[in-house]
Amino acid sequence: MKIAQVAPLFEAVPPKLYGGTERVIHYLTEELVRRKHEVTLFASGDSVTTAQLIPITHEALRLNPDCIDPLAHCIVQLEKVIRQAKEFDIIHFHTDFLHFPFSSRCDTPCITTLHGRLDLPDLQPLYNEFPRQKVISISNSQRLPLPQANWIGTVYHGLPAGLHPLQEGNGEYLAFIGRISPEKGVDWAIQIAIECNCPIKIAAKIDKVDQHYFEKHIAHLIDHPLVEYVGEINEQEKTSFLGKAKALLFPINWSEPFGLVMIEALSCGTPVIAFKNGSVPEVIDHGITGFVVESIPEAVQAVSRIKQLSRPAIRRVFEERFTAGRMAEDYLRLYIQVLQDSHHFRATSFPAPGRNNLPAGAEVQLKKE
Repeated sequence: MKIAQVAPLFEAVPPKLYGGTERVIHYLTEELVRRKHEVTLFASGDSVTTAQLIPITHEALRLNPDCIDPLAHCIVQLEKVIRQAKEFDIIHFHTDFLHFPFSSRCDTPCITTLHGRLDLPDLQPLYNEFPRQKVISISNSQRLPLPQANWIGTVYHGLPAGLHPLQEGNGEYLAFIGRISPEKGVDWAIQIAIECNCPIKIAAKIDKVDQHYFEKHIAHLIDHPLVEYVGEINEQEKTSFLGKAKALLFPINWSEPFGLVMIEALSCGTPVIAFKNGSVPEVIDHGITGFVVESIPEAVQAVSRIKQLSRPAIRRVFEERFTAGRMAEDYLRLYIQVLQDSHHFRATSFPAPGRNNLPAGAEVQLKKE
């Protein structure tokens, strides 16, 4: 199958530091290539991939001080995709809704994975205007604000099975990874750690938009002797950081669409203590892979129960539910579903439909009618 993956330009694929969406696109792209599909990735020029790379910018936009108007580069990307659309069997966008005026008129089937928050009032008229755009959620809870959207499936994120191996959790600290922003709850994570009298290590980035929030509400908290702020970390550092932790704290106070760091922790066998918001109940099996709580006192109590959980059992759940192989299989099924529904293509052979029996080299041969 000839597949186009269209990535945001703000981070490289994969990102050098923070960037969950681009990381997922990388894992999906590489798994599809491994399965012998012809994949073209439209992304920043500093991306690294075994697929064919169509570079849009020299480097990712977030860390480029010369980038004043990122939208200009996004329009260039869209034009390049438009010019090559007929070369693909399917185009998979990861760029929110910017492409909708194009993809609604494109002969090549298009789908869009929505990676961000959807509870913004501005999105209501947009999705009312584009009711036929095929969209994919990354959790069922993500869909709730937009029931009118044309949802064709939910695909949970996945990681390469060997990326973060099972670890022992012998660091005797709690971990926090994410952005320092109001919705991520780093202040609550610090409060939980202090009430438990347990060290906490914080690996987080601070966006320009959140700099004032950090200085006013968080900076004084990290002066506490139990708190260590380590800044942004890369993928290699993440294995040790999460793997040595007693638990990952995920005290979000918003409807998180997925929360990639949760399954990164599960891959290491590290339990997750998370607030019951957004995707959390879909990702964390309460009492098995962690604890789903609704308050700081409940989180403090959960920390005392960490030793009841089995790290090998947590890792087994990860292998069953959250690998890149499973993610790719789920997306391939949706690709085939969309192609079967299209009047412009007919399938001559398909991968087996079972969840776990899709051969690594299975190919879908397509021809235009």
